[in-house]
Amino acid sequence: TIPCLLSPWSEWSDCSVTCGKGMRTRQRMLKSAAELGDCNEELEQAEKCMLPECPIDCELTEWSQWSECNTSCGKGHMIRTRMIKIEPQFGGTACPETVQRSKCRVRKCLRGPGMEKRRWKEAR
Repeated sequence: TIPCLLSPWSEWSDCSVTCGKGMRTRQRMLKSAAELGDCNEELEQAEKCMLPECPIDCELTEWSQWSECNTSCGKGHMIRTRMIKIEPQFGGTACPETVQRSKCRVRKCLRGPGMEKRRWKEAR
């Protein structure tokens, strides 16, 4: 019997991904069939390929609610926070700020020498 004739294998294709784990393939063609019987040779091969890890960007939770003003009167500040869910890796985008501060103002603080008299009158 004369076996089937096959072309040489092609070059391996590029990896199916630009980073991380993927697949690549190569092919060959049937030039002529076997004179007796079937040609059972494989015409395509696939294998795993690995490129450098894909960048992983920072991921954060939503902002918390604003805190209460840190003073009971006058000017103060309040804060809100968010947590890091995923740290950046392999050149991924860095995490932005996780704490924000904002000014707040509560009623004016009462000060001065007349304060004691006012308190005494209010107590009566």
